[in-house]
Amino acid sequence: MFESLLIANRGEIACRIIRSARKLGLRTIAVYSDADADARHVALADEAWHIGPAPAAQSYLQAETLLEVARKSGAEAIHPGYGFLAENAEFAEACATAGLVFVGPPVEAIQAMGSKSAAKKIMQEAGVPLVPGYHGEAQDLATLRKAAQETGFPLLVKASAGGGGKGMRVVRTLEELDAAIEGAKREAASSFGDDHLLLERYLEQPRHVEIQVFADNQGNVLHLFERDCSVQRRHQKVLEEAPAPGLSDDLRQTMGAAAITAAKAIGYVGAGTVEFLLDTDGSFYFMEMNTRLQVEHPVTEMITGQDLVDWQLQVASGQALPCRQDELSINGHAIEARIYAEDPQCDFLPSIGRLQHLTFPTETDEVRIDTGVRQGDEVSIHYDPMIAKLIVWAADRSAALRKLQRALEQVEVVGVTTNVGFLAAVAGQHDFANGSFDTGFIEQHRAELIPEPAPISARMLTLACLSLLLQREAEAHRNAATSSDPYAPWHQTCGWRLNSDNHHVLNFSDAETDIRVTIHYRPQGYLFELPTETVEVCGRFNSEGRLLATIDGQQLDARVIHQGQELTVLCGGKSHKLLLHDPYADAFGQEDAAGGVTAPMPGKIVAVLVENGAQVKRGTPLVILEAMKMEHTISAPADGTVTQVNYQVGALVDDGAPLLIFDTDEGN
Repeated sequence: MFESLLIANRGEIACRIIRSARKLGLRTIAVYSDADADARHVALADEAWHIGPAPAAQSYLQAETLLEVARKSGAEAIHPGYGFLAENAEFAEACATAGLVFVGPPVEAIQAMGSKSAAKKIMQEAGVPLVPGYHGEAQDLATLRKAAQETGFPLLVKASAGGGGKGMRVVRTLEELDAAIEGAKREAASSFGDDHLLLERYLEQPRHVEIQVFADNQGNVLHLFERDCSVQRRHQKVLEEAPAPGLSDDLRQTMGAAAITAAKAIGYVGAGTVEFLLDTDGSFYFMEMNTRLQVEHPVTEMITGQDLVDWQLQVASGQALPCRQDELSINGHAIEARIYAEDPQCDFLPSIGRLQHLTFPTETDEVRIDTGVRQGDEVSIHYDPMIAKLIVWAADRSAALRKLQRALEQVEVVGVTTNVGFLAAVAGQHDFANGSFDTGFIEQHRAELIPEPAPISARMLTLACLSLLLQREAEAHRNAATSSDPYAPWHQTCGWRLNSDNHHVLNFSDAETDIRVTIHYRPQGYLFELPTETVEVCGRFNSEGRLLATIDGQQLDARVIHQGQELTVLCGGKSHKLLLHDPYADAFGQEDAAGGVTAPMPGKIVAVLVENGAQVKRGTPLVILEAMKMEHTISAPADGTVTQVNYQVGALVDDGAPLLIFDTDEGN
């Protein structure tokens, strides 16, 4: 076994690799960009080296820089993690040339699976079933149009290189094809440096079921069963589980055998994942093979009791697989939820900002947190916005779902918008709980899973008010303790006022709604006059800063985070933001954006689709913005005229930047 390991990655995967490497007694070496100087993976490693500016293309994707760090640090092996250079054959070959162990498959295997088109040819020859489609080399528009018509609609246009939903479009009519090809090619070139596309018949109700395979240099190949990854948004997974619900033992064995055949066909070594589409009739089709560890590998670890990173390191050092196929079995059920900084209300657009407050459930043998961030860290435009992976295990699926819901209730994030509430809604949804779902699950149940924002409840409003009062009471006590006249009435906290009764009024804004709460002071607490009811309240902060409240006799445990005039109330897995109304701050609000189309997040302009004076209909694409490695189309909010385009292709824009000036027809 080598003694030192450089992790050519960042975030939660770097932290995950460090954990297993340390168990084996390896010296761990981290790398970091300007944006990651204070990152968690840097703190966890035995040593860390700077590799460049924040953009990944100038740091984590700089193979020569990584190899130079390996030389200077004395690293004997490099683990690429997933993403970045994990499936880059040139990097793997460069590691070998430099005398470094590459913790991954042989260069030939990466090359074979690096192109989805080439991979499908190999699988077809090996007898692994394929989805009908076009996987040819010719990429001119005429060829692709002809192939699309022969394959039939609906059709999936997808990048041959890479993954994660990038460079992927669903096309339902011939009229949509040209724009889809253009967009997919542009996004694929930007993300993977390769705009080669393939076409596939789009299955309307498939499940995404993948098989974890492992192979060593002695010719041993096995699988560690399947994972169901069907719950996806924008073709990206957000919730995975193992084993797949409702999969028969016969089908499990058949799919596992097909995955092993796929691995053997390319002389595979190490950890890999063979991904299949499972149709409603039980037929399955090879989709792609990921020649790396997967984000969702923890659910496999939880049901098998194996450490897959440990396996990777053993195999990379020349050792045989630690067990045989007949020694592996499925124990219980595991579910992984990916907690992202993103806004489900805005089509899951990434949310950028600082993690002002971050709390996870306590880790146990049955609840696991894989994360690369801590409270105070920044969610940056430069990298994937995943905050953490929450993984739970239980004896069966129903118990695992209940445990997942309870664990999600304990996740507290303030500073960015997250998908925690959405994940809880998925876990509690009836069809999902019954195992009746496919890759279209989110769209099919969007209204239920992503309801319109509701007004703040009386309970959450009460907690916000109580937190403010207790905070002001504590501040008054501190002021009195340092005052020359600590007994002056101005320091009292019982609502005393000169020539007035003992009450106080708090004014808030909840989105577009103004809220007024009248506080009456009582010897043992308060009486709150809310817009909908009147409640008796008392409470205190505990030593951890949590709010322990009693509302009309009901005891509640909550947390309220104060950020200037903004309050975030967190209780029972729900959160709500309120703005404390301060009339003196009104004059300093942002300029009204009416009449303009603004950027929903920081990003780069990759296409401007209209010119000054253009008359457009509602929904017409205006600008394409690239952010968080994805393209986002900004469309016209109404019928109208573009009077001024403010940015050109290549421009970098901030969140809220006025992309163009737009006059609606209603205003004429």
